[in-house]
Amino acid sequence: MRTHKISSATAAALASAGLQVKDVQRVIKEALREDLGAGPDVTTQSTVPKDQRSKAVFASRSAGCIAGIDIAVAVLELVCGPKNVLVDKKASDADRVEPGRVLMHVTAPTRGLLTAERTALNLLGHLSGIASATRQWADVIAASGAQVRDTRKTTPGLRALEKYAVRCGGGVNHRMSLSDAALVKDNHIVAAGGVAQAFAAVRAAAPKIAVEIEVDTLEQLHVALGAGADLVLLDNMPPAVLRDAVLIAEAHRATTGKSVILEASGGLTLDNAADVAATGVRYISVGALTHSSSVLDIGLDMQAVV
Repeated sequence: MRTHKISSATAAALASAGLQVKDVQRVIKEALREDLGAGPDVTTQSTVPKDQRSKAVFASRSAGCIAGIDIAVAVLELVCGPKNVLVDKKASDADRVEPGRVLMHVTAPTRGLLTAERTALNLLGHLSGIASATRQWADVIAASGAQVRDTRKTTPGLRALEKYAVRCGGGVNHRMSLSDAALVKDNHIVAAGGVAQAFAAVRAAAPKIAVEIEVDTLEQLHVALGAGADLVLLDNMPPAVLRDAVLIAEAHRATTGKSVILEASGGLTLDNAADVAATGVRYISVGALTHSSSVLDIGLDMQAVV
């Protein structure tokens, strides 16, 4: 399977979005290999004249929030060659769209366009689905000042792209990998012999990174604050208990001068998100952003042969 390079303009657009160009290309090439690893696109090769070029339009068929337009362009360029692809973008990532909204017009070799179509739409639809779901959560909690945050519950190999989609939807990212920051969860606490012991062990091993501790009770919260946690994940606590947790953290700051960021997790739905966010926590953690979002329906329609 032979692919081309992407244009410098597309590479710059991906980099400005906080994406590593090599990571995006790796994902696309692996996706293309699923279609082309055993040979060419038989249907397209046999039905489309070799030198034919066509105009096509990418358009949203559902309401939502867009993420991945330049990734879709990168797919087309890798398949067709950047000099053979003309793109007129009509929307940008993070835009809210309604059904029928044109995202971009494309002119390209027909064979390449049809070969790249499914990979481009798979990535664009998947990432836009994540952005759309995140936008719903961000809108629901906007009045509180809290932010919705993702988790590592991502599709293997797609973490960087999926976390980018969360940002497009108005969310913020948790750690990208296990080495970026420490998150001491209940199993770590059991293994270490307690909250304080687990925190001390992580701090001794990695003194410069932020340490977040997951707690299930207000008693554990007191211990985590006393140990020196930077962030505390409040797991499966109802709003009344979360409000008490915020008061405890505020009292801790008044006494010690140390601010601690609180994050709520577990049992969250769009119906209760506003109540949870209004308790005063900084973040609400929603794994469903990346592991359960529905694809946004986006289509590619050929308009004319040129």
